[in-house]
Amino acid sequence: MRALCEVVDFPFENVHCTQLNIDRYEIDKAEAAALKRLGGEVAAMPMMQISADATSINDLSARDKATVKRLDEMFWDELAHMECGKMLKEVNPVGGTEKASAVQRITRETGSSLSETIYSGDSITDVQPFRLVKGHGGLAVSFNGNRYAVKEAQIAVLAEHTIITSVLANLFNRLGTDGVIEVAEEQDPAALIRYCSSALRSRVLELYPTALPKVEVITPSNRERLIEESTAFRKTVRGEAIGGLG
Repeated sequence: MRALCEVVDFPFENVHCTQLNIDRYEIDKAEAAALKRLGGEVAAMPMMQISADATSINDLSARDKATVKRLDEMFWDELAHMECGKMLKEVNPVGGTEKASAVQRITRETGSSLSETIYSGDSITDVQPFRLVKGHGGLAVSFNGNRYAVKEAQIAVLAEHTIITSVLANLFNRLGTDGVIEVAEEQDPAALIRYCSSALRSRVLELYPTALPKVEVITPSNRERLIEESTAFRKTVRGEAIGGLG
C-alpha cells in the first residue's frame, strides 16, 4: 500500500487496510514445506459452483461440500496449530464491518459527513459500507461488482479503467448524490463528462474515443440484468477464477 501511495501521490496516513507485520512471524523449513503442500492442494481443488439462491452449505453439491470440509480442516485445524497460524488469530482483516468503521472514522477525521461521501466497491465486503453510505444520503457505486455489490449499490459501472470513478467523484463533488443519479439516468456519455475539468475530460476521451463505459442507475427493474452483466464483465477483466470470488 505504501508503494502504491508513492506512485499515485496519495498520503499513506489516509490509508485504511489490513496490517500484517511479517517480521513478527518465523517458520522453519518443515512448516514452509507443509505450507507449499497445502497451497498445491488448494490450487488443485475444483472451482466451487454456488447458485444464486444458495443459503447454506446444504445447498451445495456433494463435491463442493467436500471442498468446504477440506478447507475448514486446513484453516481451522492444520494451520491453526502451525506457527503461521498465529496470523489467523492476531491479524484483523479489514472486511465489511471494518470497512464501514473506516468510512465513519474518515468522515470524523475530515470533518465531513456520510451524506458527502461517495463509496466505490465490488464485493460482499463492501455491502456494509454501501448500506451505511447510501443510508445517510451518500452515493454507493459498484465498480465491476459481483452480485452482492450490485444488489446494494445505487450506480453500476462496467469499465476496464478506473478513470470513470474520477468522473463520478467529480460529479458527486459538484452535484451530490441526486445530481449524479440524475445525470446517470440520462444515459448520455456527454452528460457524464460535462462538468469535468478539461484535463480529466481529455484523458477520458483519450481512453474512450468512441464510447464511454457503462454507467447505469440500479433500479428494481434492471437489477438482475445488471448483476448478470457486471458479473460477466468482472470475469473478463479479473480472470474467470478471481472474478467469481465473493
